Amino acid sequence: MSDQPGRPPRKPGKPHRRPKKDPVRILAFEALRAVDERDAYANLVLPPLLRKAREKGDFDGRDAALATELVYGTLRRQGTYDAIVAACIDRPLREVDPPVLDVLNLGVHQLLGTRIPLHAAVSASVELARVVLGDGRAKFVNAVLRKVSQHELDAWVEKVAPPYDEDPEDHLAVVHSHPRWVVSALWDSLGGGRAGIEDLLEADNERPEVTLVARPGRTTAEAVLAEVGEESGLPGRWSPYAVRLAEGGEPGSFDVVRSGRAGVQDEGSQLVAIALANAPVEGRDEKWLDGCAGPGGKAAMLAGLAAERGATLLASEKQPHRAALVAKSLAGNPGPYQVIAADGTRPPWGPETFDRILMDVPCTGLGALRRRPEARWRRRPEDLQGFGPLQRGLLRKALESVRVGGVVGYATCSPHLAETRAVVDDVLKGVGGAELIDARPLLEGVPGLGEGPDVQLWPHLHGTDAMYLALIRRTA
Repeated sequence: MSDQPGRPPRKPGKPHRRPKKDPVRILAFEALRAVDERDAYANLVLPPLLRKAREKGDFDGRDAALATELVYGTLRRQGTYDAIVAACIDRPLREVDPPVLDVLNLGVHQLLGTRIPLHAAVSASVELARVVLGDGRAKFVNAVLRKVSQHELDAWVEKVAPPYDEDPEDHLAVVHSHPRWVVSALWDSLGGGRAGIEDLLEADNERPEVTLVARPGRTTAEAVLAEVGEESGLPGRWSPYAVRLAEGGEPGSFDVVRSGRAGVQDEGSQLVAIALANAPVEGRDEKWLDGCAGPGGKAAMLAGLAAERGATLLASEKQPHRAALVAKSLAGNPGPYQVIAADGTRPPWGPETFDRILMDVPCTGLGALRRRPEARWRRRPEDLQGFGPLQRGLLRKALESVRVGGVVGYATCSPHLAETRAVVDDVLKGVGGAELIDARPLLEGVPGLGEGPDVQLWPHLHGTDAMYLALIRRTA
């Protein structure tokens, strides 16, 4: 009997099934969408999403770990996965809608970058596609991922990457998932042959350790280790204030971090602050400046070191909201300090005011790609043109603002030569009465610091972000 007069009976078929909602993969997809649509950073987007999921009761510790791996793994390997997906579709990759590509790359990472069984990786990705994209595009996702599942990662890379002998930079870009221009820039800065650049690019794709800093004057590394415990903490490699957390360690779970006595800070950043604090100055040593202080990690360290010597720190940050973060980091410092919102290229202080100045200038951030993997896809070569004048302007003002016999530390979290030595060389040529001093002895025990007098740290050599430091003494 038909449902309505004049219509034939319905043919029996599969009943419609609602897609299963997987909280872990939905959260990972939401994080990737925020990174793409809002230019957000995963390390800022992911924690509140995870916290909300825990509060709702959707997540346990293993779920949070999987979601984190899916997000960061997909972002780190995006270039390689894009090349693999492009080889499995019959249209240009740019014609694939970004949400579809996010689901595909999440699936590819599960297939090629995790131990999740192939059938489970495909099934879970197709279910995610049904929830967030609809049935039609879920079929497309299913077809592509079934093609991807036919080979392992090494076999795919061999198929999609050009031979090294024909195009070394493009080969490394596909194999190690970095834009070609970034590969070229890092190689120029590092120098040497293939082995070194491959080690560096591989290090960029590894999950970095979480490192704590024992803020001087408020606690010690030994006290932090005692609170964290031997199972969760290890001494730092280079900084006497550093404590490394074991994998999965959550900084916010320790009172020493919640109270502000310790903070999260890469050892490279700690070394920059220590080197500036220990650089020899002539005469008085009373007034210190952190001229680009946001978000406050180095400022908190410098404030503590200054207080130990009876000196004061002025922490200046152009953006008011970042200045507020600096003030939060310095709260509880034992010595006198001040935080202001000011532009370091047009400072409210006069010439020759300070004995020590740190200028950790805004930059492309190519030295922190382990922590912010999305930055490699977001940055463009033309960004250097925007940062260059600002970096030079900040360094010139710093040299005007330090007294004769005082020291300026120029630092960047980028190893790009256009942001490091080129800036320092240009500024020193244009100003009189300033000289580079050897920074290497001030990073005691740290190997592989090159010919000096400036210092470049590297993830693959030192386990730190690729921090650069030049120390300059005002002589006249």
